[in-house]
Amino acid sequence: MTALQLNAEFYRTMGIIAEDEALLTKVLKYAKKLVAKKEDPTLLTKEEFFRRVDEAREEIRQGKGIRMLPNESLDDFLRVHVDVLSAYGH
Repeated sequence: MTALQLNAEFYRTMGIIAEDEALLTKVLKYAKKLVAKKEDPTLLTKEEFFRRVDEAREEIRQGKGIRMLPNESLDDFLRVHVDVLSAYGH
């Protein structure tokens, strides 16, 4: 289907949906999600998120984890460990 055909089909369908407030609300909510995904390249899919969690757990199991000391500020922690994290590809 060409972009022109897709555009025509989209507007035809939206004309039908526009008559039903409940459907229009659902379409708007979904459209906002699509726009947010396009605008934010850092968003992860559910699968990507859990894959990263699994990878982090494995790194911790291998002793690659880094702990923040109880009295250490976040600024100090990041200042000391930013090079270490870069070495792990983070």
